Amino acid sequence: MNLFQVRKGQFVFFENELHKVYSVKPMFKKSVHMYRMKDMQQVLTTAKEITFYRPKHNDTFIFYGKRYTIDQYAKPKPGDYILIVKPTPDYLDHYSLNAIEKVEEEENGNVITTRDNGVKHSEYVVMVPGKAEASQEIAYFDKSLVPEEQQLRDESISYLAESDDQSTSTPVVGDIYLDIHKNMRAMIVASTDNEVIFGHGDRVHVSELLDETRYELIHQFDD
Repeated sequence: MNLFQVRKGQFVFFENELHKVYSVKPMFKKSVHMYRMKDMQQVLTTAKEITFYRPKHNDTFIFYGKRYTIDQYAKPKPGDYILIVKPTPDYLDHYSLNAIEKVEEEENGNVITTRDNGVKHSEYVVMVPGKAEASQEIAYFDKSLVPEEQQLRDESISYLAESDDQSTSTPVVGDIYLDIHKNMRAMIVASTDNEVIFGHGDRVHVSELLDETRYELIHQFDD
């Protein structure tokens, strides 16, 4: 790809695995900043090293140790994750291309997410847990190159929890973030397998904390 074609939120393949771009910084030699979907490992690279991919119905991929299948016809329930593929946010909403958000409420296909965003039914697809029949694998560009043992490990939350790979930068209790949109600092007081809970009650997926336009790490807890 050429750098001018790279946009925040795009799904891309890099080194045979699915990634998501979270920032483009033309002034840097490695100008494309992204994270690997399967484990949130942050990666810096160049535009020529990535291949663009547009997610579609019945694609299946791994998101932070769990497999999901995209279903554009499914009706979301509270607790489900949605992938925002056609973002048209109102001025009070804060989301962008391929944002992944958790459903708080649903009415006639329109949803309110746990980040208080109102998302219309025409803007998103549902991420259904598991692998659907006849789904298309997009966790890897070429699955035949990935050993079966690695495939099993990639879909393991316990593996992520046990990993000591510091490049993943997993947030922990005690970390303090600035919520840029609310102009408010908040400390992580609890966490689940894939979410953090701030002191004021907001629950966000760990992937959201990598969005530099949404959160800024102010203090990192030191064991």
